[in-house]
Amino acid sequence: MRRTQQDRSAGTKAALVAAARELFAARGYQAVPADEITRAAGVTRGALYHHYADKQGLFRAVVEELERELTEEVRAAFAAGGDPLAGMLQGLGVFLDACLREEVRRISLTDAPAVLGWDVWREIEAEYGLGLIVTVLEQARADGLIVELPVRALAQLVLSAVMEAARMIAAADDPARTRAEVQQVLGGWLASLLRSPQPPAGSSAAALPTPSPGTGRRSAGSR
Repeated sequence: MRRTQQDRSAGTKAALVAAARELFAARGYQAVPADEITRAAGVTRGALYHHYADKQGLFRAVVEELERELTEEVRAAFAAGGDPLAGMLQGLGVFLDACLREEVRRISLTDAPAVLGWDVWREIEAEYGLGLIVTVLEQARADGLIVELPVRALAQLVLSAVMEAARMIAAADDPARTRAEVQQVLGGWLASLLRSPQPPAGSSAAALPTPSPGTGRRSAGSR
């Protein structure tokens, strides 16, 4: 069966992205010339500029492909979590593990902000990650698992914190140790959003009086 022009075009783009992704992951954006990418992809230089404005445009396509794959990995972890909060913690672990991969560290976390600019990088991260976080938080709120907060604002802050954690891992001398530290901090923060369980009516905990201000702790003047 003869390939259509659309099939050939899609094949050329896929070959360029695959070749560029491998080379960018191995050596970084600046160290890879466009001619080397086209040779590795088995296409002409004209094909590169036909499908992408320049090498930077191809790099963005690589970044977006990587982000789509990471989002699907995290989405699967969320779905396997059993409930929204467990899924969020599981998804966080999967994402932070991905940040230890050399490909992710070099392409998504190191080169992408520098090559594409901070604003464009954040737009891409928001496009692929924000919607997933909003969905999980909305479900958690609907299930009564988290405190009542504006979900969209909370999701933006969660995304910002997670991406800063990813950058910390990418820049760390000991990425594995940093990954463990940021998961401890972020996990504690997410856990703090949980609603406090209400004790059953008639239980001893329910009968305890509410402490008056200052009870059980020193006042500011006693420090």
